[in-house]
Amino acid sequence: MDSSSNSESNNSIGSSSSAAGAGASSSSPATSSRYENQKRRDWNTFGQYLRNHRPPLCLSRCSGAHVLEFLRYLDQFGKTKVHALPCPFYGHQNPPAPCPCPLKQAWGSLDALVGRLRAAFEENGGKPEANPFGSRAVRLYLREVRDLQSKARGVSYAKKKRKPRPVPPVQIQQSDSPPPHHST
Repeated sequence: MDSSSNSESNNSIGSSSSAAGAGASSSSPATSSRYENQKRRDWNTFGQYLRNHRPPLCLSRCSGAHVLEFLRYLDQFGKTKVHALPCPFYGHQNPPAPCPCPLKQAWGSLDALVGRLRAAFEENGGKPEANPFGSRAVRLYLREVRDLQSKARGVSYAKKKRKPRPVPPVQIQQSDSPPPHHST
């Protein structure tokens, strides 16, 4: 799929979470950014997920394993086709025909979601060292999803190299007085 599937996938997380978070807090400051609104909806969705968990979980008992369960749960709302290894279109960017491979959340959407939830956890009183969204298991899972999706679509995710910052030109100080005259 093309890059539009990533934005659609982002919307699917937002739309699934907006239903869950609609009753939680409908009065928010008018100055909230789009990012802040999305972060609040994602946080409300995760809270709903914890309440619906069997047995219900409190945030203090939430671990990286519970975050992984949540991310796998979200796959059912995904819009990105991820080809399985036996699929004839495995590794093709633009498959010529439909196939039965599953739709999943795009890696970029999951990565952004985890970032928002990681920030929301700390904003809601969680300690950074106890943040389940920053656990090693979650980082490894995201890396695995990225690698799997890149191979399945024939697109490699190379880490972007940072461009070196341009060095500001050195300005030569000019004085108001003329340069000294040397006589030889």
